[in-house]
Amino acid sequence: MGISSTINNDKLDKPEEACGVFGILAPGKEVAKTAYYGLMALQHRGQESAGIISFDFNYFRYHKEMGLVHEVFNEKNLEQLNGNIAIAHTRYSTMGLSNLDNAQPYIKSTLNGSIALAHNGNLVNAVDLRKELTQKGIKLTTTSDSEIITNLIVENINNGLCIENSLTEALNKCVGAFSIVIGTKDYLIAAKDPYGIRPLCLGVTVGGDIVIASETCSLDIINANFVREIEPGEIVIIDLNKKISSIYYTEKRKNNLCLFEIIYFARPDSTLYGKSVYNYRFSLGQELAKLSPVDADIVIPIPDSGTIAGIGYSYASKIPIAKGMIKNRNIGRTFIQPTQEIRAQGIKLKLNPIKDVIKDKKIVVVDDSIVRGNTSKKIVELLRNNGAKEVHMRISSAPIKYPCYYGIDTDNSDQLIASGKNINEINDYIKADSLSYLTVPSMLKVCNNLSFCNACFSGKYPIDSVNCHLINKSVFEKINL
Repeated sequence: MGISSTINNDKLDKPEEACGVFGILAPGKEVAKTAYYGLMALQHRGQESAGIISFDFNYFRYHKEMGLVHEVFNEKNLEQLNGNIAIAHTRYSTMGLSNLDNAQPYIKSTLNGSIALAHNGNLVNAVDLRKELTQKGIKLTTTSDSEIITNLIVENINNGLCIENSLTEALNKCVGAFSIVIGTKDYLIAAKDPYGIRPLCLGVTVGGDIVIASETCSLDIINANFVREIEPGEIVIIDLNKKISSIYYTEKRKNNLCLFEIIYFARPDSTLYGKSVYNYRFSLGQELAKLSPVDADIVIPIPDSGTIAGIGYSYASKIPIAKGMIKNRNIGRTFIQPTQEIRAQGIKLKLNPIKDVIKDKKIVVVDDSIVRGNTSKKIVELLRNNGAKEVHMRISSAPIKYPCYYGIDTDNSDQLIASGKNINEINDYIKADSLSYLTVPSMLKVCNNLSFCNACFSGKYPIDSVNCHLINKSVFEKINL
């Protein structure tokens, strides 16, 4: 057996997001295996842990571990998860450290049977809610805000409220981003925060089974048809007869889908606001070429984050596109620790240049974002060291200047190079020949001026951000509650 440890090398300089959630109601079917395939399609949303819980009338079964979906599940443990309803989760930790205790879905007992919850997003009032629960003597066993939501619902059920009122009372206390899927012995439930920060959709299989998923790509893999997005502030409840009911638990509702879902998080083959993510990213690249032209020989996109915008840039500018860097797809969550000599090569562990494509060329490098700037600096250096005549960096989003409190791990402006530097200063740091970004208005124009949360670019937060400075990944590990 090989010895493995966590890679001790800079990740590609990208924001990381919360999680993928999936649920299915299919009485008499292999719900866990379907959930497994749905979760595989959402693997890009989280690579730390995975879990599935199934309900078979009064019984539930679950399996969750640290690791990728295909590492956690196999034929044997999936066969043991039979039932009528299954919910599933793949995690990237944005509140609560990465460990098995914080792996989801969560399962809690109530007077009416057990309830399980899987959550994508972050609560900005998690500290206050946790204090409220602990002061009531409710014992919390994790450091995740997702357990807080679960316990709020459980408390209401145990106080005699019906499922609709239990959810309404609990979710009205939650401030922040949450797209959740819930399973019980009787129901599959989906709910979204009143601002619609994180995606969540409803689908139906060709056999009439009901599916909830973070993205439409998860529906495609199980041969389900997209029905619609779950609306902001909506609770959708599906019973065992596949009857779907919907209620709105608040009157204050507005769609503020995270703009970074379009730019980076969502899979290109998913659909958001009625349009493929591929189409959005291609159009962002086209707009970038129009606003920031450059005299160059080739366009080289950063794989995979800049690939589609790079195609759009090439199309609009008529500059040929080339695959000038190869991404090492075998560098995963863990592998054997590199030697100091190899570690010193930095970015080469992730990206390797094709020298005869780069040599003596004036290059436009297209990427979707710059967060800390370290990787962009290394990429520019890598291209120059391999013979590039000029390196011009083009970014298909606006500068990220402000922290996110809604499920992205940029909760501190110190992590953001654009927070303290202007574009010229950033360019001096990465040492490119030129650097250009899109603007917030240009991004929104490409996205048909639909309503998005763009707080990380503009500083205009759709949700009251009072005390948001307290909310970071390890907030409950650091403070005494």
